Amino acid sequence: MAKDDLQTTRRQNRTKTHFKQALIDLTKEIGYHSITVKDIVEYANYNRSTFYVHFQDKEHLAKELLESMLKGLEEAVGQPYIYGQRVNTSQLTKPAFHIVHFIYENRNFFELVKYENTLPGLHTQFPLTITKIYKEQFIFKTINNTPVNMDYFKLYTSYGFYGLLMDWITSSFSRSEEDFINDIIDLTKTHISSYEYIGK
Repeated sequence: MAKDDLQTTRRQNRTKTHFKQALIDLTKEIGYHSITVKDIVEYANYNRSTFYVHFQDKEHLAKELLESMLKGLEEAVGQPYIYGQRVNTSQLTKPAFHIVHFIYENRNFFELVKYENTLPGLHTQFPLTITKIYKEQFIFKTINNTPVNMDYFKLYTSYGFYGLLMDWITSSFSRSEEDFINDIIDLTKTHISSYEYIGK
């Protein structure tokens, strides 16, 4: 990519980031459904024509923001692993839960789950993404290889993990990232003996 093209791309990405941040902040302040494009451009200190270069409307902006964050969530899970890597839960360490670090690093966005008048689809797509991660990226072995319906097992454990994440987020991250991960590790050891990473 030519230098000028790279600079243009960076500038465009920076502009889009400003609009996304404006949407997050305004959602917390006045609620998603009350926000107008005028509110967004004024908050981000741009003009309407610049907004429409990047987005068709507020809904387009919200959809891209949600999709990008949930995609980032899926990608964050696999960062500590290589394909086919097997991990015994007795050897779990903090880096294994990079997904928690991703949520904490992007807590300004994930705090939106605390609001009723928030981004469309967030309350449904967030837990579904966690379940998708469990179903598609890992193979689990139960304690003592106890036979179970593995589809139900993944559903059960993924929603348990989601519930703990929600509690952490709605408490405004009252526990440190390290303490929260340590608690997750201890809980994981009670029902999973090992797992294999099969994600991308």
